[in-house]
Amino acid sequence: MQGSDKKSIGKVTWKSPSNIALVKYWGKYGRQYPKNTSISFTLQNAFTETTVKYALKSEKTEGVSIRFLFEGVNNKKFEEKIHQFLVSIIDYFPYLKDFHLDIESKNSFPHSTGIASSASSMSALALCLCEIEKRITGNLKDEKQFLEKSSIIARLGSGSACRSVFPHLALWGKLDAVQNSSNDFAIPISENIHPIFQSFRDSILIISSSEKSVSSRAGHALMEGNPYAKSRYQQANSHIELLINAMKNGNLDDWGKIVEKEALTLHALMMASEPPYILMHPNTLIAIERIQQFRKENQLPVFFTLDAGPNIHLLYPDNIKKEIISFIDEELVPLCENHRVIHDQVGKGPEKID
Repeated sequence: MQGSDKKSIGKVTWKSPSNIALVKYWGKYGRQYPKNTSISFTLQNAFTETTVKYALKSEKTEGVSIRFLFEGVNNKKFEEKIHQFLVSIIDYFPYLKDFHLDIESKNSFPHSTGIASSASSMSALALCLCEIEKRITGNLKDEKQFLEKSSIIARLGSGSACRSVFPHLALWGKLDAVQNSSNDFAIPISENIHPIFQSFRDSILIISSSEKSVSSRAGHALMEGNPYAKSRYQQANSHIELLINAMKNGNLDDWGKIVEKEALTLHALMMASEPPYILMHPNTLIAIERIQQFRKENQLPVFFTLDAGPNIHLLYPDNIKKEIISFIDEELVPLCENHRVIHDQVGKGPEKID
C-alpha cells in the first residue's frame, strides 16, 4: 500500500498484555478516573492481539460502523460493547464517523482465569485506534504523545487498561510524590527500579474459573457507600510511596508485605460493602496459608496477590523459579480447578505487529 492509500484504507495490528496490580485501584469517579493511585506489573504471556481493518465509508452515514469478531466468531455482546465505546470517544477520534472498522481480537489466555482481559483488550484496541489516527492525519508521531493518548483511550475503556500500555511497571493516578503522574493516563516507572523486579515471575493459580458473583464494575460502585473508603484511599497512596522505595532498594521483604496487605485489603473492602460479598473461595484461603508457611520455613521471597476474584497470583524473583515451581506442583496444584496454573512473568509491554 503506497502513499495516500493509507489514509483511506488499511490494516493495523497491536498485541498488548494484561497487568496485575500491586497497589489496587478500587473506587472511581467521573469519566473513569481513579479515587487512588495504583501500580502494576505488566505481564508478558497473557495478551490480546487485535487487528483493525479500516476503510472510508462508501456512503456518508451517521454514527460508527463496525464489525467485530472475537477469536474468529461474531460475538454480538462484545460487538455492542465495542460499538458503544467507540461512540463515546468520537470526540477523541473524529475520523470514526467517516470509516468502517473490521475488528478482530483474540486472547492468548482463556476467560475467567484471574487475568484481566479488559486490560489487555482495551489497551490493544486503543493502540490500534491511535495508530490509525497517526496514519490518516499525521498526528501522534512523537512516541511519548502516542503512548500517552493510547493510555487515555485505554482508560476510558477499562481503568486498569491504561497501565498495560507500558513495559515492566506502570503507575496510574495523580500523586504529588511522583513526577508527571496523572489521573488521565498511566506512566512507566521502571527507571531507577532494582533490576530484580524486571524479571519477576507471576504464576496464576486458577482456584475457580466460574463467573464472579459481583462484577468489578459493581464493586467499584459499591465503594461509594463503603465506611472505610476514605482511609483506604489514603492507605493506597501511602503504600505507593513505600512500594516504590522498596523497589528502588531491592527490598523484597518490605515489598512483599505491602503487596500482600493490598490484596487482603481489597477483599476486606468487599466484605465491608453494602451489601457485603465474598469472592475468595475456601481453597483461596488454604493456598494463602500454605504460601505463608512455605515462605516462613524456607526463607524464600515468594508472595501472593489477588485481583477481584478467587484466583491467586504468586509473585517471586526469577532466580528462585525452580524451588517455587516445585512448591506449586506439590502443594498448590491440588487446590486449583482442574489442577490448572498459568505461568507468566513481567514483560516488555505492547508490540506492533507488521
